[in-house]
Amino acid sequence: MTDIHIIDDDIQLAKSFSKILSKEGYLVKTSFTGKTGIQSILADPPKLVILDIKLPDINGIEVFEKLNKKLPNLPVIIITAYGDTETAIGAIKKGAFDYIYKPFDIPPMFELIEKGVESSKYRNSPVIINPDEEEFNKEALIGNSNEMIEVYKSIGKVAPTDATVLIRGESGTGKELCARAVFHHSSRSTNPFIIINCVAIPETLLESELFGYEKGAFTGAVHKKVGKIEQAHKGTVFLDEIGDMPLEIQAKFLRLLQEKSIERLGGKDPLSVDVRVIAATNRNLEKAVEEGSFREDLYYRLKVVTITMPPLRDRKEDIPSLSNYLLKKFSIESELNNPGISDEAINHLKTYNWPGNIRELFNILQKAVIFNMGTPIKKEEINLPQKNLDQLEEESKNKINKLSEWVKNSLLSEVNERPYEVLMDKLSEIIISEALSITKGNISKASKLIGVSRPTLHTKIEKFNIEIKE
Repeated sequence: MTDIHIIDDDIQLAKSFSKILSKEGYLVKTSFTGKTGIQSILADPPKLVILDIKLPDINGIEVFEKLNKKLPNLPVIIITAYGDTETAIGAIKKGAFDYIYKPFDIPPMFELIEKGVESSKYRNSPVIINPDEEEFNKEALIGNSNEMIEVYKSIGKVAPTDATVLIRGESGTGKELCARAVFHHSSRSTNPFIIINCVAIPETLLESELFGYEKGAFTGAVHKKVGKIEQAHKGTVFLDEIGDMPLEIQAKFLRLLQEKSIERLGGKDPLSVDVRVIAATNRNLEKAVEEGSFREDLYYRLKVVTITMPPLRDRKEDIPSLSNYLLKKFSIESELNNPGISDEAINHLKTYNWPGNIRELFNILQKAVIFNMGTPIKKEEINLPQKNLDQLEEESKNKINKLSEWVKNSLLSEVNERPYEVLMDKLSEIIISEALSITKGNISKASKLIGVSRPTLHTKIEKFNIEIKE
């Protein structure tokens, strides 16, 4: 299956960009007219389309509309000149994934492409509940415990409505999968599903990411930009870790829930938006309200319907089915043989309390598969932490204190004007180097281990000039 299809009448640009993307691991096709692009894409639908507005035969927006009618879940990135901004914004409201200005810089374009390809997976891979054998390569919620049955019931009841949903639970319990299941079973499932992680985006950028901005709103705002909420028009926006949203942004978000409108940064007029909101948090919001770090009015607006994802320690009877699913899924994605797992190993997994929940279970099984010799995974191959939760928590605090001290010393001695970027780069370099060491230089395995795409990992390896030792 083609990853990316480029439609652009600038033949040299299209071929050059195609070559760059191919080096990043993408399978790319190109078309130089709108009609040939439509024909080729309908015959072989890609994961993402990059579409120029100015084409020699038909307008790029007309191409988008024809594609969107036949393939409504296909993410399309519009390439536009400054004078076409309003046209591009109109395409966003009709379902285009995003737009970017010519001439574009490669790093932000790569980032946008990566998000678009990821979005394609979310839009086209429904979250299945307890899949059959042949569906083990798909995203799924797994388990037949009473706790998970209650989750399934809640999804079934709330999905067909437009009610705001708050998903609660510890890290690693599957809150994003739950949100995607609600989306895929809703009437908005053919429209955009935009994920915004309130922790991953720096606080200084979060407001402009959410609401967009007008030209001249701040230094560097040379063009008008549509925010993520406006991009989700007619669809669903999923706000992960909403408990960490800054107070000043909470006020603007409350307006969205109350009035179904937003204002871009630097804008004077409210803009009507039709979005469904799903939010998730691992924080105690009631305590946050008491402490004044979370608005009480927003809290009550969010918890129209609450779904709580249970921790793995409270549903250990699901560990056998979860383990089999995770092993099959990882083996398919990594093109490795699935060794299976012994009953003794399963019973060993049940003795642990899983503070990291399903994410921790996946990581442990992933490492077992990577170093497995082709026989069913044995108890001895399952490396569970031997210490109790109190000891783990105390050691974690000590490690965090050491890391904080390193950061503090670095900030005090750092003469670079961008200490945040310098520190994050150093940490990224350490993580990538360790992952490559563990996987003996295997890029595919290292990208799975870290949880980033292969193109992103390639870019980071080149950036930090990391030597790969096989």
